[in-house]
Amino acid sequence: MPARTTQTRENTGAAGNTAPGPAAVRGPAAVRGLAAACHPLPAAAVTLFAAALTAAAGQGPARAAVTVGAVAAGQLSVGWCNDRADLRRDLATGRQDKPLVAGTVTAAAVTRAAAVSLLLCVPLSLACGLLAGAVHLVGVAAAWAYNLGLKGTAVSWAPYALAFGLLPAFVTLGLPGTPWPPLWLTAAAALLGAGAHFANVLPDIEDDLATGVTGLPQRLGRRVSAAVAGLLVLGSTATLVGGPPGRVTAYGWTLLAATTTALFLAARRPGGTLPFRATMAVAAADVILLVVELRP
Repeated sequence: MPARTTQTRENTGAAGNTAPGPAAVRGPAAVRGLAAACHPLPAAAVTLFAAALTAAAGQGPARAAVTVGAVAAGQLSVGWCNDRADLRRDLATGRQDKPLVAGTVTAAAVTRAAAVSLLLCVPLSLACGLLAGAVHLVGVAAAWAYNLGLKGTAVSWAPYALAFGLLPAFVTLGLPGTPWPPLWLTAAAALLGAGAHFANVLPDIEDDLATGVTGLPQRLGRRVSAAVAGLLVLGSTATLVGGPPGRVTAYGWTLLAATTTALFLAARRPGGTLPFRATMAVAAADVILLVVELRP
Protein backbone atom coordinates (compact mmCIF):
# COMPACT_ATOMS: atom_id res chain seq x y z
CA MET A 1 0.00 0.00 0.00
CA PRO A 2 1.10 3.64 -0.37
CA ALA A 3 3.40 4.62 2.44
CA ARG A 4 5.00 7.45 4.31
CA THR A 5 7.10 7.75 7.40
CA THR A 6 5.50 8.47 10.76
CA GLN A 7 8.62 9.58 12.57
CA THR A 8 8.68 13.04 14.14
CA ARG A 9 10.26 15.51 11.79
CA GLU A 10 13.27 17.64 12.61
CA ASN A 11 13.05 20.48 10.13
CA THR A 12 16.47 22.07 10.04
CA GLY A 13 15.73 24.22 7.02
CA ALA A 14 18.77 22.79 5.28
CA ALA A 15 17.43 23.22 1.79
CA GLY A 16 20.94 23.03 0.37
CA ASN A 17 21.72 19.58 1.75
CA THR A 18 22.67 16.84 -0.68
CA ALA A 19 22.37 13.09 -0.34
CA PRO A 20 25.50 11.27 0.89
CA GLY A 21 27.88 9.64 -1.55
CA PRO A 22 28.21 5.86 -1.79
CA ALA A 23 31.22 5.80 0.53
CA ALA A 24 29.40 7.70 3.26
CA VAL A 25 27.45 4.76 4.66
CA ARG A 26 28.64 1.20 5.18
CA GLY A 27 28.06 -1.87 7.31
CA PRO A 28 25.42 -2.06 10.06
CA ALA A 29 24.69 1.65 9.80
CA ALA A 30 23.68 1.20 6.18
CA VAL A 31 21.42 -1.71 7.09
CA ARG A 32 19.73 0.37 9.79
CA GLY A 33 19.28 3.25 7.37
CA LEU A 34 17.79 0.97 4.76
CA ALA A 35 15.39 -0.50 7.31
CA ALA A 36 14.27 2.96 8.38
CA ALA A 37 13.76 4.05 4.76
CA CYS A 38 11.21 1.30 4.04
CA HIS A 39 8.58 2.99 6.24
CA PRO A 40 8.64 0.12 8.73
CA LEU A 41 5.49 0.92 10.72
CA PRO A 42 3.04 1.13 7.78
CA ALA A 43 4.75 -1.82 6.05
CA ALA A 44 4.48 -3.96 9.17
CA ALA A 45 0.89 -2.90 9.81
CA VAL A 46 -0.28 -3.84 6.30
CA THR A 47 1.65 -7.12 6.40
CA LEU A 48 0.10 -8.04 9.74
CA PHE A 49 -3.32 -7.13 8.36
CA ALA A 50 -2.69 -9.55 5.49
CA ALA A 51 -1.65 -12.23 7.96
CA ALA A 52 -4.87 -11.71 9.90
CA LEU A 53 -6.89 -11.97 6.69
CA THR A 54 -5.23 -15.29 5.84
CA ALA A 55 -6.16 -16.60 9.29
CA ALA A 56 -9.74 -15.37 8.99
CA ALA A 57 -10.05 -16.89 5.51
CA GLY A 58 -8.71 -20.24 6.68
CA GLN A 59 -5.66 -20.43 4.43
CA GLY A 60 -3.24 -23.28 5.13
CA PRO A 61 0.21 -22.49 6.60
CA ALA A 62 2.12 -22.86 3.33
CA ARG A 63 -0.25 -20.69 1.28
CA ALA A 64 -0.49 -18.15 4.10
CA ALA A 65 3.30 -17.87 4.22
CA VAL A 66 3.49 -17.16 0.49
CA THR A 67 0.61 -14.67 0.69
CA VAL A 68 2.15 -12.77 3.58
CA GLY A 69 5.56 -12.89 1.92
CA ALA A 70 4.13 -11.34 -1.23
CA VAL A 71 2.48 -8.56 0.76
CA ALA A 72 5.68 -7.91 2.73
CA ALA A 73 7.75 -7.70 -0.46
CA GLY A 74 5.24 -5.36 -2.02
CA GLN A 75 5.16 -3.12 1.02
CA LEU A 76 8.94 -2.93 1.20
CA SER A 77 9.10 -1.95 -2.46
CA VAL A 78 6.48 0.75 -1.93
CA GLY A 79 8.21 2.17 1.14
CA TRP A 80 11.63 2.38 -0.49
CA CYS A 81 10.12 3.78 -3.69
CA ASN A 82 8.39 6.46 -1.62
CA ASP A 83 11.56 7.63 0.12
CA ARG A 84 13.54 7.64 -3.13
CA ALA A 85 10.83 9.52 -5.02
CA ASP A 86 10.54 12.11 -2.23
CA LEU A 87 14.29 12.74 -1.93
CA ARG A 88 14.30 16.06 -3.76
CA ARG A 89 11.39 17.41 -1.74
CA ASP A 90 12.79 16.08 1.53
CA LEU A 91 16.11 17.80 0.85
CA ALA A 92 14.31 21.05 0.09
CA THR A 93 12.48 20.97 3.42
CA GLY A 94 15.40 19.68 5.50
CA ARG A 95 13.74 16.42 6.55
CA GLN A 96 16.56 15.10 8.74
CA ASP A 97 14.23 12.38 10.04
CA LYS A 98 14.44 10.79 6.57
CA PRO A 99 17.38 8.37 6.20
CA LEU A 100 18.31 9.59 2.72
CA VAL A 101 18.51 13.19 3.89
CA ALA A 102 20.27 12.32 7.16
CA GLY A 103 22.89 10.34 5.25
CA THR A 104 22.27 6.96 6.88
CA VAL A 105 21.65 5.27 3.52
CA THR A 106 22.46 6.10 -0.11
CA ALA A 107 19.99 6.77 -2.90
CA ALA A 108 21.53 3.95 -4.95
CA ALA A 109 20.99 1.46 -2.13
CA VAL A 110 17.35 2.45 -1.72
CA THR A 111 16.77 2.24 -5.47
CA ARG A 112 18.26 -1.25 -5.62
CA ALA A 113 16.26 -2.40 -2.60
CA ALA A 114 13.00 -1.13 -4.11
CA ALA A 115 13.71 -2.88 -7.40
CA VAL A 116 14.71 -6.19 -5.82
CA SER A 117 11.70 -6.30 -3.51
CA LEU A 118 9.36 -5.46 -6.39
CA LEU A 119 10.87 -8.23 -8.52
CA LEU A 120 10.45 -10.64 -5.60
CA CYS A 121 6.84 -9.56 -5.14
CA VAL A 122 5.86 -10.67 -8.66
CA PRO A 123 6.55 -14.43 -8.41
CA LEU A 124 5.34 -14.58 -4.81
CA SER A 125 2.04 -12.96 -5.82
CA LEU A 126 1.54 -15.19 -8.84
CA ALA A 127 2.34 -18.27 -6.75
CA CYS A 128 -0.98 -17.63 -4.99
CA GLY A 129 -2.81 -18.07 -8.31
CA LEU A 130 -2.88 -16.03 -11.51
CA LEU A 131 -6.03 -14.09 -10.64
CA ALA A 132 -5.02 -13.52 -7.03
CA GLY A 133 -1.53 -12.50 -8.08
CA ALA A 134 -2.81 -10.11 -10.72
CA VAL A 135 -5.12 -8.46 -8.18
CA HIS A 136 -2.25 -7.97 -5.72
CA LEU A 137 0.08 -6.60 -8.37
CA VAL A 138 -2.59 -4.08 -9.41
CA GLY A 139 -2.66 -2.88 -5.80
CA VAL A 140 1.13 -2.61 -5.66
CA ALA A 141 1.15 -0.78 -9.00
CA ALA A 142 -1.40 1.69 -7.62
CA ALA A 143 0.89 2.37 -4.66
CA TRP A 144 3.87 2.98 -6.95
CA ALA A 145 1.71 5.26 -9.09
CA TYR A 146 0.90 7.27 -5.97
CA ASN A 147 4.60 7.62 -5.13
CA LEU A 148 5.55 8.59 -8.67
CA GLY A 149 2.94 11.26 -9.32
CA LEU A 150 -0.63 10.71 -8.16
CA LYS A 151 0.15 12.00 -4.67
CA GLY A 152 0.14 15.50 -6.13
CA THR A 153 -3.30 15.26 -7.73
CA ALA A 154 -6.91 15.53 -6.61
CA VAL A 155 -7.22 11.73 -6.84
CA SER A 156 -4.38 11.12 -4.37
CA TRP A 157 -6.77 9.11 -2.21
CA ALA A 158 -7.62 6.63 -4.99
CA PRO A 159 -4.42 4.51 -4.87
CA TYR A 160 -4.88 4.02 -1.13
CA ALA A 161 -8.51 3.01 -1.52
CA LEU A 162 -7.73 0.68 -4.42
CA ALA A 163 -4.70 -0.98 -2.83
CA PHE A 164 -6.37 -1.55 0.53
CA GLY A 165 -9.64 -2.57 -1.07
CA LEU A 166 -7.95 -5.25 -3.18
CA LEU A 167 -6.05 -6.82 -0.29
CA PRO A 168 -8.95 -9.02 0.93
CA ALA A 169 -9.46 -10.21 -2.67
CA PHE A 170 -5.81 -11.22 -2.92
CA VAL A 171 -6.30 -13.43 0.14
CA THR A 172 -9.64 -15.01 -0.76
CA LEU A 173 -8.83 -15.56 -4.43
CA GLY A 174 -5.98 -17.79 -3.30
CA LEU A 175 -8.48 -20.20 -1.72
CA PRO A 176 -9.93 -23.24 -3.53
CA GLY A 177 -12.60 -22.06 -5.96
CA THR A 178 -11.08 -18.53 -6.06
CA PRO A 179 -13.97 -16.82 -4.23
CA TRP A 180 -14.19 -13.05 -4.13
CA PRO A 181 -14.51 -11.49 -0.67
CA PRO A 182 -17.87 -10.12 0.50
CA LEU A 183 -18.57 -6.60 -0.66
CA TRP A 184 -18.71 -5.24 2.89
CA LEU A 185 -15.14 -6.42 3.56
CA THR A 186 -13.84 -4.82 0.38
CA ALA A 187 -15.64 -1.58 1.22
CA ALA A 188 -14.32 -1.56 4.79
CA ALA A 189 -10.74 -2.05 3.58
CA ALA A 190 -11.08 0.66 0.92
CA LEU A 191 -12.51 3.16 3.42
CA LEU A 192 -9.68 2.39 5.84
CA GLY A 193 -7.12 2.96 3.12
CA ALA A 194 -8.61 6.30 2.09
CA GLY A 195 -8.82 7.37 5.73
CA ALA A 196 -5.20 6.37 6.29
CA HIS A 197 -4.17 8.60 3.38
CA PHE A 198 -5.83 11.67 4.88
CA ALA A 199 -4.41 10.91 8.33
CA ASN A 200 -0.91 10.22 7.01
CA VAL A 201 -0.39 13.55 5.29
CA LEU A 202 -1.62 15.80 8.10
CA PRO A 203 1.82 16.51 9.64
CA ASP A 204 3.33 17.31 6.24
CA ILE A 205 0.75 19.57 4.62
CA GLU A 206 2.82 22.78 4.82
CA ASP A 207 5.99 21.14 3.50
CA ASP A 208 4.00 19.41 0.78
CA LEU A 209 2.47 22.66 -0.41
CA ALA A 210 5.88 24.36 -0.32
CA THR A 211 7.29 21.73 -2.67
CA GLY A 212 4.34 21.57 -5.05
CA VAL A 213 2.52 18.51 -3.71
CA THR A 214 -1.18 19.31 -3.99
CA GLY A 215 -3.09 16.13 -3.29
CA LEU A 216 -6.67 16.25 -2.11
CA PRO A 217 -5.82 16.62 1.62
CA GLN A 218 -3.46 19.52 0.86
CA ARG A 219 -6.21 21.20 -1.16
CA LEU A 220 -8.78 20.75 1.59
CA GLY A 221 -6.53 21.92 4.42
CA ARG A 222 -5.57 20.41 7.76
CA ARG A 223 -8.83 20.71 9.68
CA VAL A 224 -11.10 19.49 6.90
CA SER A 225 -8.73 16.64 6.09
CA ALA A 226 -8.61 15.59 9.74
CA ALA A 227 -12.40 15.45 9.79
CA VAL A 228 -12.52 13.51 6.53
CA ALA A 229 -9.95 11.04 7.85
CA GLY A 230 -12.01 10.43 10.96
CA LEU A 231 -15.24 9.95 9.04
CA LEU A 232 -13.63 7.50 6.60
CA VAL A 233 -12.04 5.41 9.33
CA LEU A 234 -15.26 5.43 11.34
CA GLY A 235 -17.14 4.38 8.22
CA SER A 236 -14.69 1.52 7.76
CA THR A 237 -15.28 0.27 11.29
CA ALA A 238 -19.06 0.63 10.99
CA THR A 239 -19.00 -1.34 7.73
CA LEU A 240 -16.88 -4.08 9.26
CA VAL A 241 -19.12 -4.28 12.33
CA GLY A 242 -22.47 -4.13 10.55
CA GLY A 243 -21.60 -5.84 7.29
CA PRO A 244 -21.57 -9.53 8.28
CA PRO A 245 -24.94 -11.26 8.59
CA GLY A 246 -26.38 -11.63 12.06
CA ARG A 247 -26.58 -9.39 15.09
CA VAL A 248 -23.82 -6.99 16.04
CA THR A 249 -21.83 -8.42 18.93
CA ALA A 250 -20.88 -6.66 22.16
CA TYR A 251 -17.32 -6.38 20.84
CA GLY A 252 -18.66 -4.69 17.72
CA TRP A 253 -20.58 -2.05 19.68
CA THR A 254 -17.58 -1.50 21.94
CA LEU A 255 -15.30 -1.14 18.93
CA LEU A 256 -17.59 1.46 17.39
CA ALA A 257 -17.66 3.48 20.61
CA ALA A 258 -13.91 3.25 21.10
CA THR A 259 -13.26 4.20 17.48
CA THR A 260 -15.50 7.26 17.74
CA THR A 261 -13.73 8.38 20.93
CA ALA A 262 -10.22 7.82 19.58
CA LEU A 263 -10.90 9.64 16.33
CA PHE A 264 -12.56 12.55 18.13
CA LEU A 265 -9.50 12.99 20.33
CA ALA A 266 -7.15 12.68 17.36
CA ALA A 267 -9.10 15.29 15.39
CA ARG A 268 -8.41 17.82 18.13
CA ARG A 269 -4.65 17.55 17.36
CA PRO A 270 -4.54 17.34 13.56
CA GLY A 271 -1.00 18.69 13.29
CA GLY A 272 0.87 15.73 14.76
CA THR A 273 1.13 12.01 14.23
CA LEU A 274 -1.80 11.25 16.57
CA PRO A 275 -4.38 10.88 13.74
CA PHE A 276 -2.19 8.33 11.99
CA ARG A 277 -1.53 6.41 15.20
CA ALA A 278 -5.23 6.46 16.03
CA THR A 279 -5.92 5.03 12.58
CA MET A 280 -3.41 2.24 13.20
CA ALA A 281 -5.01 1.49 16.57
CA VAL A 282 -8.45 1.29 14.99
CA ALA A 283 -7.09 -0.99 12.27
CA ALA A 284 -5.60 -3.29 14.91
CA ALA A 285 -8.94 -3.49 16.72
CA ASP A 286 -10.67 -4.19 13.41
CA VAL A 287 -8.25 -7.05 12.76
CA ILE A 288 -9.13 -8.61 16.11
CA LEU A 289 -12.81 -8.46 15.15
CA LEU A 290 -12.04 -9.98 11.78
CA VAL A 291 -10.07 -12.92 13.16
CA VAL A 292 -12.12 -13.68 16.26
CA GLU A 293 -15.63 -13.25 14.89
CA LEU A 294 -15.39 -13.92 11.15
CA ARG A 295 -13.22 -17.01 10.95
CA PRO A 296 -15.20 -19.93 9.48
